[in-house]
Amino acid sequence: MSDLLKGLNPDQQRAVTHQGTPLLVLAGAGSGKTRVLTHRAAYIISEKIAKASEVLLLTFTNKAAGEMKIRMQKLLAGSPADTAQLWAGTFHSFSCRLLRIYGSEIKLSPDFVIYDADDQENLIRSLLADTHYTVKEFKPSSLIYYIENAKNNFISPRSAAAQASGFWESTAARIYGLYQKALERNSALDFSDLIYKTVDMLSLNPALAQIINDKYRHILVDEYQDTNLTQYLLTKILAGKNRRITAVGDASQSIYGWRGANYKNLTSLTADFPETTVINLERNYRSTQVILDAANAVISQNRSHPVLNLYTLRLSVDPISLFQANSELDEAEYISQKILALESRDIPFRSIAVLYRMNSQSRVIEESFLKNKIPYVLIGGLRFYDRAEVKDVIAMLRFVQNHHDELSLGRLNKALGKRRTDIFVGQINTINKKTSSLTILKTAINLSGYLSKFDPTNEEDNRRLENIEELKSVATSFPRLSDFLENVALVQNEYSLQEKNKDKTNKNGVRLMTLHASKGLEFDAVFIAGFEEGILPHSRSLIDQNELEEERRLCYVGITRAKDFLFITFATRRLQFGRSSFGQVSRFLKDIPETLIKIDQISGIKLNPDEDTGFIYDPDIF
Repeated sequence: MSDLLKGLNPDQQRAVTHQGTPLLVLAGAGSGKTRVLTHRAAYIISEKIAKASEVLLLTFTNKAAGEMKIRMQKLLAGSPADTAQLWAGTFHSFSCRLLRIYGSEIKLSPDFVIYDADDQENLIRSLLADTHYTVKEFKPSSLIYYIENAKNNFISPRSAAAQASGFWESTAARIYGLYQKALERNSALDFSDLIYKTVDMLSLNPALAQIINDKYRHILVDEYQDTNLTQYLLTKILAGKNRRITAVGDASQSIYGWRGANYKNLTSLTADFPETTVINLERNYRSTQVILDAANAVISQNRSHPVLNLYTLRLSVDPISLFQANSELDEAEYISQKILALESRDIPFRSIAVLYRMNSQSRVIEESFLKNKIPYVLIGGLRFYDRAEVKDVIAMLRFVQNHHDELSLGRLNKALGKRRTDIFVGQINTINKKTSSLTILKTAINLSGYLSKFDPTNEEDNRRLENIEELKSVATSFPRLSDFLENVALVQNEYSLQEKNKDKTNKNGVRLMTLHASKGLEFDAVFIAGFEEGILPHSRSLIDQNELEEERRLCYVGITRAKDFLFITFATRRLQFGRSSFGQVSRFLKDIPETLIKIDQISGIKLNPDEDTGFIYDPDIF
């Protein structure tokens, strides 16, 4: 026991050793939550409070589950049998296991198959054809989103039909019902069904639920703020009469609301289990106090959830660097030059991250890195010109430029379909190749009908649309189509050169990623680019207070990824989606005390190619 508690602070020790009531651990960023969760599981086993087979660890990703298993193996090194009997996995893998064993209770074959995204889309398309609707009227991606959202909120097809309002929702609910019947005929489940069906099965059969309660006497759940309703209901059922549940989470790091995650499940837990003990973990082991003070100042503006006040015992001297660029090009160049300076101070590229709110922001940064020969790797995404929607539009423009380009024509056939491609090719001579790249781009997209593939209300489709819009910025920078395509080819050639050094790049490259993708990671130095209204916070969140609070949580997550150095950049003028406009500094910057910030003035970066002035900054930023 003494070894398990060694090195833990008093609050962590309380969380690890607590017994007698349900436990909610509110764990701030960098406070060692995974360590607490695994040490608690090991403590329960080593103190003979429960057998390893009676302990269940639930998390969200296979990677996180794998890391937990590795930690448990080290903590229980003297009892390899205990480690083998411990279940640590995702909500979905655990649910799948229960359904394979007990699914017959709801007339589910143990040999059921699991449909992936392609299977789902093909099934939806066949159902639309059967009901005489077209994919133009009801996009498969929108219907899949609707069905997944219903299942995540434990809404059956019958309930969805009863709640539907308007033609679209009523039809979507009908398709949902047909979709479920088709899955049943095929003895298949989709990904969302795994948890939905498990909750349904255990809810309908209290005796079975009690068997599961007796089998798993201690339930430990990670990232509780990211649970949706069905996941919450599952953990509530699993806790059952034993009420031995430990939930670890932080409302301030809840950033997946668009995916159904609901940080209010933290308070629902204490309402459903009123005897719950709450322990706050506020000591941070990652960042300097300057960085934590900035993070605390930003998140303290949220009013809808508990906010922890993070502190550290680490001494800090470096303030946050703030750079006001004249354009997105200057912003990218500043980031490049600062990264080169950090690397010269023996901070490896792999320990540096550039974070941004929108995938489309990566293009300018990538091109600056290629120019400055800075190795990089994109986390959780593809390089800008490797993204399918970007390659599709480039193929259109290449075919406009050269009607004999069979490779581009082949891509268009796959992207648009044969019929729509034939229509596009038939109208291609109406495009005046002597006009600007931007005009040609807009005309080609309109003639192709390509944008009808995407649903602006779908988060993933919206990211694709933003990438297509970002191509307009490239077109604006290269007015002649031949120059535009030549620039694309040159950048893609640089991609190819980096691809040859892929292994080396993956080890040593700067990490580029969205703020969403950065959760759970940490870096010596972090750059947050595009600290502007309309970007961070995103324009879609400005009229909804709940969405605005989630944007603030996203900003908080980004800030708390930094260990030693934090750089914030914004541009007074930005060419975005083919339009140049003046930017307004993010409201989140105004939340950060001026005493924590150093205005970075770098005369080496020329802010306006037509002027020889040095750095000009707005003295009224604060």
